[in-house]
Amino acid sequence: MGFRITTWNVNGIRNPFSYEPWRGKRTFEAKAQKSMFEILEADIVVFQETKIQLKDLRDDMVLVPGWDCYFSLPRIKKGYSGVVIYTRNATCAPIRAEEGLTGVLCPPNSSVSFRDLPRDQQIGGYPTMDQLLKFDLDAATLDSEGRCVILEFPAFVLFGLYCPANRDESRDNFRQSFLDLMDARIRNLVAMGKRVFVTGDINISRGEIDAAHASENIRKGTMTEDEFISAPARRLFNQLLSDGEVVGERDVGRERPVLYDICRSFNPNRRDYVLCSLDMQDWFSDSNIQEGLMGSDHCPVYAVFKDFVSVNGQQTNILDIMNPPSIFEKGKRQEEYSTKLLLPTSGRLIPDFDKRRSIKDMFSQKPTNFPQKSSPVSGFGPSKSFQDRKGIGQEGNRSPPIPISDSSFSAKGTIRKRSERSGPLPSIKRSKSLASQTSTTSLASQKNIKRFFKPKGTDTNQTNATGIHGVPVQAIGCSSESLSPPSITTPPEKQEGLRSWEQGKGNAMALLNIHLG
Repeated sequence: MGFRITTWNVNGIRNPFSYEPWRGKRTFEAKAQKSMFEILEADIVVFQETKIQLKDLRDDMVLVPGWDCYFSLPRIKKGYSGVVIYTRNATCAPIRAEEGLTGVLCPPNSSVSFRDLPRDQQIGGYPTMDQLLKFDLDAATLDSEGRCVILEFPAFVLFGLYCPANRDESRDNFRQSFLDLMDARIRNLVAMGKRVFVTGDINISRGEIDAAHASENIRKGTMTEDEFISAPARRLFNQLLSDGEVVGERDVGRERPVLYDICRSFNPNRRDYVLCSLDMQDWFSDSNIQEGLMGSDHCPVYAVFKDFVSVNGQQTNILDIMNPPSIFEKGKRQEEYSTKLLLPTSGRLIPDFDKRRSIKDMFSQKPTNFPQKSSPVSGFGPSKSFQDRKGIGQEGNRSPPIPISDSSFSAKGTIRKRSERSGPLPSIKRSKSLASQTSTTSLASQKNIKRFFKPKGTDTNQTNATGIHGVPVQAIGCSSESLSPPSITTPPEKQEGLRSWEQGKGNAMALLNIHLG
């Protein structure tokens, strides 16, 4: 199956889990059987009407293994509106992401609005001041209800929209202003030379076939067909579409259509919209609704891309242009996905979820190569992480030394760490021959420790060392059988030094007894 984008008004982000086939699993995770993402079979999923607030987000909505997410949530109303776009890490990664249509909102942890960012960090196409001044409502208010997420890929700019419905006359001004903003942003991006892909719940019936009441009203004579087609929202929308029906002259600034209705081109009777720039209309192999899924008064709508699409007159693999440059080449991944690809607006960087991972995500990723001894661990594998925590290594990849609390004294009385005098502990899982070798090595090490506290044998070729406090000695310690100080005549001025020497010897023997048993 080709690269697939699915849009769905879920009527509450958890609502579908009350119905089959998701009632059992209740998870978005794609790898889980009968999970939502597995059944939707999409690479990008756009949900509208999530009806959730920031404080109510949970791990299973944000930290979905193998997926990234981008939310736009209402700032005032509770349990209302909301859009989220999920992107599958294995097949795509956006290069820029924004919330809202106007660009006046700010990225997380920033006081600079999207439209005021450096040019190379902007998606662009923001409504001009002249366009904004036409509205009675200010830009921040129009973007306050969680109705738009915009992602940019090298291939196109993706709009995930939840447009206001035509239910309350008191909201007519807000609705028309939002649609005018949508029209302006789309047209501005196209004028910049960028391709656009528009999806979501537009809440506009573009023709008589899309509205159940239209035929009845026309039949009764309460309105004419031209009056129905010329309703402000419907007129605006039809002027965006290449096959939209417009009565009379087009509006100033809307003389040319800029969008193509993908779903209706494959299924003329469908009411749902998946739209794209005119120069993308040959990129698709299928578009339809996904029937038979319960949980909402809407059906999921999808569009499937061809494996190869025409870009600047050349056939290009769709995966190459759905990721940052160099990630894919000729449809083959060149670089593994990593968190460096996360954008500031990613849901994974929301403070409550930043630096956290789902338990399944932690143990489902295996590093492609074992790290070098001097390199930090860069990934988590199921067995590897258990071994690291338990101190159990594999043959040829021994675990690091286990920290110990005891220490030994060097010749000058300084404390040495165990890692300085012995290598890493051997693996617990080993062959018999290796076990015997390790046992021998262990005994040798114990002998060395005992020998450490025994006087060295007389060596005629060895020069006597000067000991602690200037006392000439031939050993750096003594055994339990030799607890007396060296048999030498000590000048009175050295008495204080001997007392210190005996105290140090007692401490060393206490440590030896602890270590040996």
